[in-house]
Amino acid sequence: MSTAAVAVGVLRLAGDGVTHRYGARLALQPVSFEAGSPGAVAITGENGSGKSTLLRILIGLLRPTGGSTVLEVGGDVFEPRRRRQVTGLATPELSFYEEFSAAENLLFAAETRGVSDPRGAVRDALEAVQLNPRADDRVGEFSSGMKQRLRLAFAILHRPAVLMLDEPGSHLDDAGRAVVATLVQTYSERGLVLIATNDPQEMTLAQRRIELRGRGLGSPA
Repeated sequence: MSTAAVAVGVLRLAGDGVTHRYGARLALQPVSFEAGSPGAVAITGENGSGKSTLLRILIGLLRPTGGSTVLEVGGDVFEPRRRRQVTGLATPELSFYEEFSAAENLLFAAETRGVSDPRGAVRDALEAVQLNPRADDRVGEFSSGMKQRLRLAFAILHRPAVLMLDEPGSHLDDAGRAVVATLVQTYSERGLVLIATNDPQEMTLAQRRIELRGRGLGSPA
């Protein structure tokens, strides 16, 4: 299926008693919430309280141990297996082929996703994160901050209705943080942005918060 920018319309993302365990460890205490477009929401909580876990559940990469989630975009309900069509995730865990250039990495991702006009999508994404001058450079030569910008470019390749950012300011200088702020503003005006963060500066980019409970670092059973 070809993936193009989705006409957002009415967007609703909700969770009801969402929780997750990794074996005996309680990684995410039950949380319920509802969010919609346009807007940006900060997901906050102690380290290990489940911010990254919640994003992975919402995007469909992880099945919750308990509870349920709903994502509705433009009147269409997206089950977890279809959510990659309308969501984008930038996470510190995302790695790239270091022997390939930035453009080659993104082109592979765009073609795999079925993005229409993949070369144009790569060009636009690199321009949005101000990496276009380094498009043809090997990722292995990139600094940690440049790799973080590339993760942001990866997340917006298909212009998702829901943009999810996991600690987006990691390794970024002031110019990079300005890029994050611009992306949040752009995507929150046309859809929904979720920012998993404990950074006070990043929290100010959102209009509301979902605060996760728990002692952090995963509670034992």
